[in-house]
Amino acid sequence: MTPPGPVGDQFRRFRERLAAEGDDRPQVSDDRPSATSGAAAMSGAEATSGGDHPTDRDTAASSRRGDLTARRSTEAEGRQGRRRRRRGGGGEELRVPEAEFTSYYGRPILKAPVWKWDIAAYLFTGGLAAGSSLLAAGGQLTGRPALRRAGRVTALAAVSASAVFLVKDLGRPARFHHMLRVAKPTSPMSMGTWILTAYGPAAGVAAIAEAAGVLPRHGLLGLAGRALPPIGHAAGLLAAGTAPALATYTGVLLADTAVPSWHEAYPELPVIFAGSALASGAGVGLLAAPPAQAGPARRMAVAGAALELYGAHRVETRLGLLSEPYRLGRPGRLLRAGRLLTAGGVAGALLGRRSRVVGALSGTALLAASVLTRFGIFYGGVASARDPRYTVVPQRERVEARRNGMDLPSDRAVPPAV
Repeated sequence: MTPPGPVGDQFRRFRERLAAEGDDRPQVSDDRPSATSGAAAMSGAEATSGGDHPTDRDTAASSRRGDLTARRSTEAEGRQGRRRRRRGGGGEELRVPEAEFTSYYGRPILKAPVWKWDIAAYLFTGGLAAGSSLLAAGGQLTGRPALRRAGRVTALAAVSASAVFLVKDLGRPARFHHMLRVAKPTSPMSMGTWILTAYGPAAGVAAIAEAAGVLPRHGLLGLAGRALPPIGHAAGLLAAGTAPALATYTGVLLADTAVPSWHEAYPELPVIFAGSALASGAGVGLLAAPPAQAGPARRMAVAGAALELYGAHRVETRLGLLSEPYRLGRPGRLLRAGRLLTAGGVAGALLGRRSRVVGALSGTALLAASVLTRFGIFYGGVASARDPRYTVVPQRERVEARRNGMDLPSDRAVPPAV
């Protein structure tokens, strides 16, 4: 029954128009038989032959299988073409910009060091102690008591400050003691603990021996005053023998971390720290000794400046992208100022050999340069850990270099056709 009303009239007119179009529509020939034409053909065959013919059924089935195979082949070619276009292997090239990593699920890619300024100060005081012990040994072996005394006293003060900074970072003094339960040659921290343990008492005994001159000549104190100088000489040489390890192990310690600009600069950091230690020790000698006894200090200043400037130049030019943290921002300003002060201190030490004022100014410049260099290296590494670009880009470059060296296909290579 047709629904009453306007809706029923519209539906009736639509049904009549559809029937009229079906009668007037021309027959469309197609290679593939449709369901209606197939049914009509089957009805005609049945009417003619009186039943199904095996040949007709096989022909229809093979035609359907051929059409299905053609459609699947066409779809496979279309998918393969789209895949090639996505990967840039022909046709229209679709370029996708490289992903920029800023975090890993809301966290930094690399955890920045939790060390603060006290560790940078620890780096400086350790180098100052090592350089001062070498200065004291030079004064001891060449008969310059002013250099020997200044070097020994400064070495004891510097290593005491290093212990304070280290314990402050560890949180409890017992943790330093616990580090001595194991000696692990592959661990810079473990070796550094043992180096400090061997150096500290030797530097302390050598500095105490400088008090022998103020002790009375008689009694037990007089006996101690006569025994201290040879003991102090032996302790001073022992401290000087340990000083190179003390000056450079902190560079190895920084390079052993995952901080990009520290880790990649592992050949240069020990050289920079060794040069900075020599320059700071020379600064102590230029400040404390008269010009007539400052000859070893001037030679130490030249050697230390050469090592420090060479290492600083290398870390600012050899590391590629990872050299940026040492050139930009606060680290860059600190390192540039350190280089200028180092060059000025060496020039003053060589040109003002007979002036005590020029020598003192040169010594102050060398000490300030050592401070700035240590803080610049420290803050440069911290900056490289905070920026994910310095972690991700070198990793990609290493992967590509390894792939090219092993002749492996790139990630964007077109996969072989199946």
